[in-house]
Amino acid sequence: MSANDLKMAGTQMRLAETGMLLQNKLLFNRELSWIEFNRRVLEEALDKRRPLLERLKFLAIFSTNLDEFFMIRVSALKDQLESETHILSPDGMSPQEQLLKISEKLRPLLKEQMNCLKNDLLPELELHGIKVLSYEQLSAEQRSEIDSYFQQNIFPVLTPLAVDPSHPFPYISNLSLNLAVFVASTEENAPARFARIKVPPVVPRLLPVKPGTHFVLLEQVIKANLHQLFPEMEILACHPFRMTRDAELEIEEDEADDLLKTVEAQLRQRRFGSCVRLEVDTSMPASMVKYLREALGLQEIDVYTVDGPLNVSDFMALYKLDLPHLKDKGFTPAVPAVLNGDETIFDVLRRQDILLHHPYDSFSPVVDFIRAAATDPKVLAIKQTLYRTSGDSPIVQALIEASESGKQVAAVVELKARFDEENNIIWARKMERSGVHVVYGLLGVKTHCKIALVVRQEEGTIRRYVHLGTGNYNPATAKVYTDFGLLTSNPDIGADASDLFNYLTGYSRQRKFRKLFVAPINLREKMLALIEREVQHHRQGKPSRIIAKINSLTDTKIIRALYEASQEGVVIDLIVRGVCCLRPGLPGISESIRVISIVGRFLEHSRIFYFANGGQEEIYLGSADWMQRNLDRRIEIVFPVEDEKLKQRLKVEILETTLMDNVGARLLHPDGSYERLFPALGQTPVDSQQIFLSLAARENEA
Repeated sequence: MSANDLKMAGTQMRLAETGMLLQNKLLFNRELSWIEFNRRVLEEALDKRRPLLERLKFLAIFSTNLDEFFMIRVSALKDQLESETHILSPDGMSPQEQLLKISEKLRPLLKEQMNCLKNDLLPELELHGIKVLSYEQLSAEQRSEIDSYFQQNIFPVLTPLAVDPSHPFPYISNLSLNLAVFVASTEENAPARFARIKVPPVVPRLLPVKPGTHFVLLEQVIKANLHQLFPEMEILACHPFRMTRDAELEIEEDEADDLLKTVEAQLRQRRFGSCVRLEVDTSMPASMVKYLREALGLQEIDVYTVDGPLNVSDFMALYKLDLPHLKDKGFTPAVPAVLNGDETIFDVLRRQDILLHHPYDSFSPVVDFIRAAATDPKVLAIKQTLYRTSGDSPIVQALIEASESGKQVAAVVELKARFDEENNIIWARKMERSGVHVVYGLLGVKTHCKIALVVRQEEGTIRRYVHLGTGNYNPATAKVYTDFGLLTSNPDIGADASDLFNYLTGYSRQRKFRKLFVAPINLREKMLALIEREVQHHRQGKPSRIIAKINSLTDTKIIRALYEASQEGVVIDLIVRGVCCLRPGLPGISESIRVISIVGRFLEHSRIFYFANGGQEEIYLGSADWMQRNLDRRIEIVFPVEDEKLKQRLKVEILETTLMDNVGARLLHPDGSYERLFPALGQTPVDSQQIFLSLAARENEA
């Protein structure tokens, strides 16, 4: 047997071993990997190199992330337990084991978060004149002021709800802040009674008191004035609590005759999702905790005790203060020079493609593209997908104006965009009233792709212009999310866009596309084929390499393909912001795979896929992560960047810079831990996001 045969046999044995071990030894647990991601978010709050209010922002994001994690991921695990559907996770853990591990991993992080807020950030804010005071710390003048505010603005909207034989335990709304109160009559030996007061969300949580940069928590003001709510009663105890409910929509395809009505009904039902988490403060008596827990149908593992204020997300109110010296320095996004001339955007696109790297490049060219199409008399039709957009979306307004001016306009609105369902319903109805042809996504899948198609009559011919993106058509998030957009008049991409919209709006069963990879039609097989092609190139001694920048990596088939490529010797660099179930650096399995994660000033949201392809490099951008949901249960697009200058910009300026980051990057180790990277002695610091900001500033100066 030749050396090559021995090598092949060894490889085949390792691949067989990969198949046997994939279920329980070669994967990180998805939920625990997510917790590690949120740990990295928390680390940004702990980083003293960051401006003070930016650190507070990350602390708030940590809390908001956790809320969604419990509403969606933890609730799904609890549903499995209650239904006795004990499906093992791909890494081999039962729902019960995962819930125990989640609890074990989270509790130390919550302590760290509260320690950061109470002992670090709030004391430092005080040095800048920003104080969050307890009610007891208020001066006599401040108390008089806040008590007067209570009488006029808070007391009228409070509704104490008692629990007794004639009053059942009240409904507790999801994520609401509440006060649990034990009261008793002043009569001797009177029994204690429970009452609940909802802290009104219509009143600011942080109430300002003179001199205007001092605040007191709303729940403390209510607690100090309880005697007005319970006159002639003795207040035995009063403590805040917060409850989280299951918020996932469950839409059965065979029951959804009208998707719009079904989603609206599900939104109403979401209010009554089962309880999954109870947050209480550390001073709450054990008897009160037990009473609440049992009333809400929760187990002890579902109770999270917090040594400080609940719902740290509300402290984002401090971030909104006009204190620029405590925040990141502002910047002006760049606009490509080619768009600053007298030519129309259509004139430019007939000559060249335009690549936009948000937020460093302005989102305004995307808005201008749609606006220009809306007003241009030569434009016949506009078709666009909308997954999430801003409340005052200029893009939606442009679509409405285009329809009202007689153009054919179609909008594919995804009603099932999580937590944006109501907003999307409002926009969809407004567009329908103006004559826009609105399609409410497809049953069974989410329309997650980002694409806009403009059809224009030009000198006796029809030309198509397309915008493809990795992020949403949302000007607000485009200022804080890193994403890519490609504007092009490429005929093949335009033809694919037409076929895709026919697939989304009609009965087309299109299976082949010229340039686009489309999920769930062919994206998975295309990605697997590209990975396998790198293996073949490596075997032939040709250049081979894979670089992927994504938000999450959980799909087991993709992971196995990457393991197999690594076993052949293909060098693989993965930039995975969030969940990563692949274990890098395992001897004989994934030795050539390196995984880093970057959590920085901007949310890393873009997806880039690079393949060396034997020296004929290919780069793709897209809306899809390497997750089963993106590959099998969503309409996604991955599209090629073919212009050589743009490809070099993506490879050299963006990917290679990102891979060299030693300021904001963390390196994933085989045991699942992340190591923050720092410049070695004498090494130049590389902060990729700061470098991209500098490039944008340089372009603005040119």
